[in-house]
Amino acid sequence: MSDLRVEAVAGEAALEQWRYVHNVIVPPAALSLDEVRERAGRNRLENAYVGEVLVGCSTVRPPTGDGVVTVVARVLPGFRRRGYGAELYDHVLGQARVLGAGAVETCVLAVNEDGLRFARARGFIEVERYVLDGGTAEWVDLRLMPVPV
Repeated sequence: MSDLRVEAVAGEAALEQWRYVHNVIVPPAALSLDEVRERAGRNRLENAYVGEVLVGCSTVRPPTGDGVVTVVARVLPGFRRRGYGAELYDHVLGQARVLGAGAVETCVLAVNEDGLRFARARGFIEVERYVLDGGTAEWVDLRLMPVPV
């Protein structure tokens, strides 16, 4: 276990930090602060720190009607390959279990080879590739079933 600390996003400074990590990792889907506020109202957003240094963020979307929980763990490029992503992923997977997930999905920008490799190494299987209306970036949805205990 590392010295990673994960905290729920609370307050404007934490929202801005979450936004910063999200926008660095998924620039085609960059969000405004208002969009992050809206997202925080329906999803669990968290920031990850080592000491006081921001290293990543996560999103857990509550279950859909079919019991699917979406989890996303993001680690800034300069902090990858140190175990933080695995620890953050384990954390969000635990949250998915608490929410009663029948299945877990994640979404990765197709050009994010690190993210795709990370998800596949944990048993996620690609289920769909798509481009959002009006966009040009390709996205990959991956699913993990059943949820590991």
